[in-house]
Amino acid sequence: MAQFFQIHPENPQARLINQAADIVSSGGVIVFPTDSAYAIGCRLGEKMAVERIRALRQLDKDHNFTLMCRDLSELATYAKVDNQMFRLLKNHTPGPYTFIMPATSEVPRRLAHAKRKTIGLRVPDNPIVQALVSTLGEPLMSCSLIMPGEEQPLTDPYDIRDTLEHQVELVIDGGFCGFEATTVVDLTGDDPVLVRQGCGAIDEILG
Repeated sequence: MAQFFQIHPENPQARLINQAADIVSSGGVIVFPTDSAYAIGCRLGEKMAVERIRALRQLDKDHNFTLMCRDLSELATYAKVDNQMFRLLKNHTPGPYTFIMPATSEVPRRLAHAKRKTIGLRVPDNPIVQALVSTLGEPLMSCSLIMPGEEQPLTDPYDIRDTLEHQVELVIDGGFCGFEATTVVDLTGDDPVLVRQGCGAIDEILG
């Protein structure tokens, strides 16, 4: 049975953040709010938890997982970033964007795209996930909470608890955080390429 934490969306309670971090560190799968929609995640490199998320979302082996990073310095540990990329990232983080980038050797092989050796990275503008990632001291492995057969993420934490109460260890209720998933941008080529239009504006990036 999943635990259910109601965490203040602007001033997260440290006690609950610490408990959530303990659940992640122990190999748990959690649902949490972001600046776009609710996401599902686990500790970086936690093999069993990753496979549980794959099964729950019915993801194939080529799906790009996303690392939720607290800032650009952490992001640069897991992705190869040139000067042009860095300027773009600096102008659009934190924010509702997922950037597909070449993965470094710090990314576990099972999380990077099997053929392209890429990884999705983002810096969310949400106090709850920022506090959680800071407490963990490492990124969260995550993906949008879009259930099989659906096009939009789950948005109501009570519905999420009812749907997933036997499949995850924790659901964090951080209030309403949006209906749309992130905007996904591929930065592995010479120019940015829009992969998915979400709630992040794209005009300036594709410019």
